[in-house]
Amino acid sequence: MESRFVWDDLGLPQPETATLRAIASRLRTTINERGGPGISALFAGSIGTGTGMTMAAQVLAGDLNLSLYRIDLSSLVGKYIGETEKNLRGVFEAAEQGGAILLFDEADALFGKRSEVEDSHDRYANIEVGFLLQQMEAFRGLTILTSNGTAPLDPALLRCLTFVVQFSFPQLTTG
Repeated sequence: MESRFVWDDLGLPQPETATLRAIASRLRTTINERGGPGISALFAGSIGTGTGMTMAAQVLAGDLNLSLYRIDLSSLVGKYIGETEKNLRGVFEAAEQGGAILLFDEADALFGKRSEVEDSHDRYANIEVGFLLQQMEAFRGLTILTSNGTAPLDPALLRCLTFVVQFSFPQLTTG
């Protein structure tokens, strides 16, 4: 994605802006240390137009002069066993080599809570979530997830997040 926005375009409340600036600062340090631990952030709030989550990801990428890869979940998830993991590995490897930020929109579709294993489909779905968590932890860049909130996400994912930014729909003023 093209990063065409700057900090002043966001219009977020001060606490959210401060958290986004902390993400940028931490990633800048990670880049300068060449190989520090990766960073993961959840942008939670109402999914859809007007909340600023995608814009915030673009601001971070532009501020850090990094590419932003918006991951298309429909092309990532495979119908055959192991295909999703192969695709995920390729995404993380490309981002690592290219110094890119990864943006998983509507991440609850991929990072949903693992279920009780009742059949082989459940087992493989749970393996995918576990594999994805491993990839995020090994990735030395920034992974951004967007979701309606934390409730639909796997608890293990929530534990490994570095930052959580709560986005609310902007209040319209009249006058």
